[in-house]
Amino acid sequence: MDPYTIRRSALALVFASAMASVAMAQNATPTAAPNTGGTGASQVACGGDLASFLAGVKADAIAAGADAAAADKTLAGAQIDQKVLSMDRGQGVFRQTFLEFSQRTVSQGRLDIGRQKMKQYADVFAKAEQDYGVPPGVITAFWAMETDFGAVQGNFNTRNALVTLAHDCRRPDFFRPRLIALIELVQRGDVDPATTTGAWAGEIGQTQMLPPDIIAYGTDGDGDGHVNLKTSAPDVILTTARFLQHLGFQRGQPWLQEVTVPDNLPWEKSGIGGTLTAGDWFQLGVKPRDGNTNFGSLPAALILPQGRKGPAFLTYPNYNAYLGWNQSFIYTTSAAYFATRFAGAPTYNKGTPEAGLNDVDMKALQTKLTARGYDVGKIDGILGSGTRVAVQKEQFRLGLPADGWATQSLLNAL
Repeated sequence: MDPYTIRRSALALVFASAMASVAMAQNATPTAAPNTGGTGASQVACGGDLASFLAGVKADAIAAGADAAAADKTLAGAQIDQKVLSMDRGQGVFRQTFLEFSQRTVSQGRLDIGRQKMKQYADVFAKAEQDYGVPPGVITAFWAMETDFGAVQGNFNTRNALVTLAHDCRRPDFFRPRLIALIELVQRGDVDPATTTGAWAGEIGQTQMLPPDIIAYGTDGDGDGHVNLKTSAPDVILTTARFLQHLGFQRGQPWLQEVTVPDNLPWEKSGIGGTLTAGDWFQLGVKPRDGNTNFGSLPAALILPQGRKGPAFLTYPNYNAYLGWNQSFIYTTSAAYFATRFAGAPTYNKGTPEAGLNDVDMKALQTKLTARGYDVGKIDGILGSGTRVAVQKEQFRLGLPADGWATQSLLNAL
């Protein structure tokens, strides 16, 4: 699994640490690992005596080019944080619909603050777009959703969080390199291991970056010779833009466009992963609310977060950068919609979507789909990507509108 997908695991600290654990649960699969062997010069990969484990981390860091003094400074006083383990063990599941989540996140207050930020740092945003091709609204939407513009960055000691998760034997192969990268940030003078805080999974700063991403894409926006994503808005803006460029964001192209849909579409062609262009959808009667059909030659997927009677959007290739940030369909679509609002789009048309299934019925549906041979993942009551695909195929088989939205009528038909 792409580590950059898991990197985005802390879902919007704004909605409290429980929300952060949701996306980690969705995007990261716990894996067991032996507690000996390690990597590089280390002797202890996870678990066991903490001092021995830290000695192995130090050896690995030095082998990777870190200064011994920086390793000592980073690891001195490191402790296992039981609260981090509790957060990791107690991860919840994300049950909000698109309408519920997006209306909560894309608030008028955040829009107002975001526009103020875009005006305040207009020169920095202009440089970000010039250098990396990412518009101000795209950056600002992530800035808002991740930490409320830096107001809620998390209060876990980052060093201890990464030590805890690397020492724990659930995902050491993911977190150990992040801990070693933290040592490099300490060596650069960009992080104080004793005082730097962030999310429970080790993300740092106003758009929640893990240490390897800061090393690879961190950009000094204020000219002080350091990358400080906790307090420097210019550093945050340029680093976020550079990372989004890395995720594939293309200059001058759209990412999401609200549309209206006719009643007689081939609904089975909707959903992420389709093969049509925007022009194909326009010919089928799909109409952009903003009237802009200039991107008809681009590949486009019609997404219906709550079925054909709810909000409808075309997604363009730049939407994949959002999925690279976080694979949660609801988070991703909300962030993309948020960015269109900063770009001048109106509030979406909520429509009149058919009621979805409750937890018990969704699990019953997933059980039936599994019995029919579909891979829906865990029976968890969540309309995730695997369940959506299965729902759409069964709707099509049964002659129902194949819009991927799980309803009581589908459950009854099965």
